[in-house]
Amino acid sequence: METHVQTLARSQAALGAKVSVICVNGFNEKGHLSTKTNTVCDIDGDVSVTRLGRLFSLARFDICFGLCQELRRLANEPKTIFHLHTPNPTMLMALTILDRTIPLVITHHSDVIKQKILKYALRPFEYLVYSRSSQVLTTSLQYIQGSKFLRFYHHKLSDLPLGLNLAIYSNPNQKALDFSHSLKNKYGEIIWLAVGRLVYYKALHISIEALTLVPGKLVVIGVGPLETQLKTLAQKLGVEDRIVWLGRVNEDELVGAYHAATALWFPSNLRSEGFGLVQVEAMASGCPVINANILCSGVPWVSRDEKEGLTVPINDPFALARAAKRLLSEPNLRERLVIASQKRAEYFNHTNMAQRSFEFYDKVISQGWDYTAIPKAVDLL
Repeated sequence: METHVQTLARSQAALGAKVSVICVNGFNEKGHLSTKTNTVCDIDGDVSVTRLGRLFSLARFDICFGLCQELRRLANEPKTIFHLHTPNPTMLMALTILDRTIPLVITHHSDVIKQKILKYALRPFEYLVYSRSSQVLTTSLQYIQGSKFLRFYHHKLSDLPLGLNLAIYSNPNQKALDFSHSLKNKYGEIIWLAVGRLVYYKALHISIEALTLVPGKLVVIGVGPLETQLKTLAQKLGVEDRIVWLGRVNEDELVGAYHAATALWFPSNLRSEGFGLVQVEAMASGCPVINANILCSGVPWVSRDEKEGLTVPINDPFALARAAKRLLSEPNLRERLVIASQKRAEYFNHTNMAQRSFEFYDKVISQGWDYTAIPKAVDLL
């Protein structure tokens, strides 16, 4: 969600909008995750970014000093439209204070799946804010079909797929290429890549189990609460020396990793994974994707089975390993998927995404939109 909001805000600003982003600051002065942080204001290109400090955090709900005052201030500015990205308990509850006449668009990235208590505690606030909204967007039509919650808002539902600045991935700079070469020199030609937070629905344990059945190294980019548990599993299965835990990397290193990889392994297994933007990053880089068939999720729609990638059943390390072996042994399969992946990635261009977002804003506010004079957009993350 963070990557999407940054790309959307930058792309909207490049097309002439005045864009502000309001989010919670999760990092202290040393750059470490912290439950108590300070407010930081800065500029990302042409985008104003306010990272509100939090007093404490509980079950994904952050108490932020000054949040409601900041929302009221922005709401009083002329021609302002709010764009909320959910699930987002903090911003959701804060928006209940807003006047219902203020234009509000919501991008519903995923339902709350596992956190049952949080899900039902939030439901009254969700109904209030979603009912007041002018437009509710999902990242794919497929996600709408599986969401009981979204059916209440069928009259205001549309889809806005996520987008990327594809050139970063399709035309890597020298630093990215150097990092790609260093990975291959260090770990060999068969590199399986996993990218994402180390959380339950990413199902990285499936990748670790599949690694026991195929040659090569598994390079993991990302951090999260399950890191220790996953490393313990790798040791138990005897593959700890075949997994490279890179943690957080910069943009050049991420791009380089995609270009070094034989394939991206993406075994997410729950509808908490509504789209999987890293799939588009991989596809634009010429790295085919092996994903899992999450029903009523956009994941298998982004990279389609036997077209741009390979799709396997969820929670099946044996199927993941078989698909990986096909890429190694089946003549021309990987080359065919690479070409198709790069072509498919063009559909998720960031400029197209931003222009489509303006069309939704246009429906909300007025007809006859002039993209060079659009209202101020406030992305709430």
